[in-house]
Order: sequence, then C-alpha cells, then structure tokens
Amino acid sequence: MEIDPRRLRVLREVHVRGGVMRAAEALHLTPSAVSQQLAQLEREVGLALIDRSQRRVSLTPAGRVLAGYAERVEAELSEARRELTRFTERLSGPVRIAAFPTVIQHVLVPALADLAAAHPRIDPYIHELFGPPALQELRLGSVDVVITEQDMSRPVLAQPSLSIRPLYVDEYRVVVPPDWPEPPRHVSELADVPWVVSEPHVAAGQALDRLAALHGFEPRKRHVITDFAPTLALVAAGRGVAIVPTLALLDVPEGEVMVSDIRDVGARRIDAVTRMSKTRSGEPDPVQAVVIDAIERATAELEASLSARLGQVPA
Repeated sequence: MEIDPRRLRVLREVHVRGGVMRAAEALHLTPSAVSQQLAQLEREVGLALIDRSQRRVSLTPAGRVLAGYAERVEAELSEARRELTRFTERLSGPVRIAAFPTVIQHVLVPALADLAAAHPRIDPYIHELFGPPALQELRLGSVDVVITEQDMSRPVLAQPSLSIRPLYVDEYRVVVPPDWPEPPRHVSELADVPWVVSEPHVAAGQALDRLAALHGFEPRKRHVITDFAPTLALVAAGRGVAIVPTLALLDVPEGEVMVSDIRDVGARRIDAVTRMSKTRSGEPDPVQAVVIDAIERATAELEASLSARLGQVPA
C-alpha cells in the first residue's frame, strides 16, 4: 500500500476545516482538485475515507484514523526540516505572516528588508489578517506567525498551544477635526460628539468602550471603520472624533487632524504569536525564529525614533 503524503495533507485539511471548500481555500486549490486528491487517496488505501451520504462532507472512522496519522506525518516533516537546517549555513523556506495594516507598513516592511539582506533564501508571505480569524489560521497551520493587537485592559492571550513574544506598547491618542477652536483636555468634553469607531473586536474599539464606561457616557458611534486611514480622513473632514494608536499618526500630514492632549486613553499591546513546537526537540522552527528576530529589531528601531517622527504631528 503506497500512500502519498501530499494527499495526507489534503485529508488533514478537510478534517480540521470541516469541508472540501475550506480545505481548498487553505491549500490554494480548486474544490475539484481536492476531491480528486481524496478519491486517489481512497484508491491507494482501498477504503472509503469520506462519508458522502450527507450534504456536509465528513470523514469515515477510517478517514479520522488516517487524518490522525496525517497530523503526525506533518509534525515529523517539520522536525526533518528543522534538523536539516543544521547541515547548512543558510536558512531557507517560506514563512507566512498575518498582520494588520499599521504593523505591515511600519514594522514588517523594514523587517523584511533586514531579513532579505541576512537570509535571502527565506521567502516571506504577508497576509492582511488579524483578530480571531488570524489565530484560527495559525492553529490550523495556514500561517506561521501572527502579529496581534489587544487593548491593554484585556488579559494577555494565554493558550498552551501558542507562544507569545511581546513587541510593542502603542499608546492611544484622541484626534479631533482640525478646525476645532482648541483641542479637548478631558474625555468629558467628548461625551456628546459623533465618533468614528472601530469594530468591537479591534483594539481601538475596545479602548473606546472602556473609556466611555470609565467616564460614564454612551458614545455616539456615527461611523464604523476598521482601517485607520479612512478613520483619519473622516476626522479631518469634520465627521467625528476618534481614538487611534500612535503608529497610525506617523504618516498624517501636518494640520490634517488635531491630536488632543488627553493622555489617559490607554494603549494597545502588540505581540508576535507562533505555534508551540510539537517536535521531539521542542526547539522553535529556525526560520520562524529569525523572522521574529527581524521583527523585534524593526520594532526596537521604530520605538527609538518614534518621538522624533511624532514631532511632525501637531499636538
């Protein structure tokens, strides 16, 4: 009985994602190609692995057993790749990073330049993905590194299967339209104005809800925007006020928005998250390790120059 390990990976993806369509998306294949791989695997083992009697595709008992072995094969291949790096002075291979726009622009872009110079055979892929969907893809193995953000009032993400490296504490600022007579000095002055807000699962959205509860008012949430560029554009146009992290202000032209002097708004925590190693050695993947190191260096350089760069933004 010959079993192609590439088809085992297809079976594993169908199992962990609960269907052919989602497995096809994760593997960058068509659903038809996934179905063909599964059919070929069934011919190789001489057993039905997929229960096709119901509308929702599921694995047969034999399919679930083989999917368990597929998980172990994937772990062994990861261990083999890790061991083989000891025989070469140059690390190589793909690494998939999920992150959000401000970190992609201000941290990952310079980090990738550093990485390309030091390790030209490492092939990074950036996916703009954040929040619970990014962590889900990390657990399923579709991405290798996730850069997360979370309001500092929330507990640190703690899961035994994940490893967390703190990167940066990004202070929030309250921004108002540039034609205001003077910047607000206390949150109470903003109780009755319209807000440009983030989704509740985004750190800036969590910050506004926390701030409003602390000061006893219900914010008038006029516009709901996830990305900070359109948020700042709406504020500049006089459509509301907003809470934004400091990193979002780095590229704001002088005079476009007014940055308030309110400094008790809190901050967001930015972390790098990877899966805990399941290999016998327990050592982290060497490619992921050097990628994290490059991200940490870029973050440290950004932090060192942040005060000078923010001097261009009116406060």
